[in-house]
Amino acid sequence: MEYGTIFVNRIRQLCDMRGISINRLANMSDVKQSTLDNIMRGITKNPRVKTLHKIAIAFNMTVAEFLDFETLNEYSFESDEDDE
Repeated sequence: MEYGTIFVNRIRQLCDMRGISINRLANMSDVKQSTLDNIMRGITKNPRVKTLHKIAIAFNMTVAEFLDFETLNEYSFESDEDDE
């Protein structure tokens, strides 16, 4: 799985669990709709920490809680061709 896809899946999962649309998440997080759309469509593959922080707060989570899930924890950059 691609690195950026991991974030897309995490955001979708949390939105589904809370009954929140992506549009509502943009409003709740104060992240520009276009920025969130770019993440969700895979255009932005490596979102900034500031953006992830705002999204985490919208989900009433810390950044650590938002980033602490199995798929991300098991991700290996060794096979990532986008590095440097």
